[in-house]
Amino acid sequence: MIRVQREDFDPGQELARLTVGRTDIGGVVTFCGLVREEIGSGEALAGERIRAMTLEHYPGMTEKMLEAIEAEAQARWPLSASLIVHRYGRLLPGDRIVLVITCSAHRQAAFEANMFLVDWLKTKAPFWKLEERGAGAAWVEARASDDAAAKRWARSTPNIGAGAGGGDAKAVRSKARKPAPKAAE
Repeated sequence: MIRVQREDFDPGQELARLTVGRTDIGGVVTFCGLVREEIGSGEALAGERIRAMTLEHYPGMTEKMLEAIEAEAQARWPLSASLIVHRYGRLLPGDRIVLVITCSAHRQAAFEANMFLVDWLKTKAPFWKLEERGAGAAWVEARASDDAAAKRWARSTPNIGAGAGGGDAKAVRSKARKPAPKAAE
């Protein structure tokens, strides 16, 4: 199940809804991504403060890509349930951005599927991030470390990007500094 929304989410409530009455689930892995206040030490602007982050996306295209990524995880691991919630709009440091929950009869499948989903969301989901910093605003570029993390999951088929708009979303994301249409309200 996937959702793209402006509103915040409650990880505990989402987990409860996903697992209530499910006795086939033996392991649950949850990842919740937050807006950081400080740019990381390995990045060019290390130590600079982020005042806010605005996430934009292409409605319709984004949901199709997230569905394809989730379907790939379900094909690779025996998942009992999964959930991806991704926010868009203007977010402040400490705000929740993304929630990925994977459930399986056994922990290993839940852990691996969750890592896969997070890595592929980072590189294949068509979201654009505009960081507001002390010196102004700048669009966030794709990072080599994210690409390297996603590569460990690569296989010759299928091509996730081809199923949702004809091409890899990372390639689109790295070429476009600002998306043309605004995200739906």
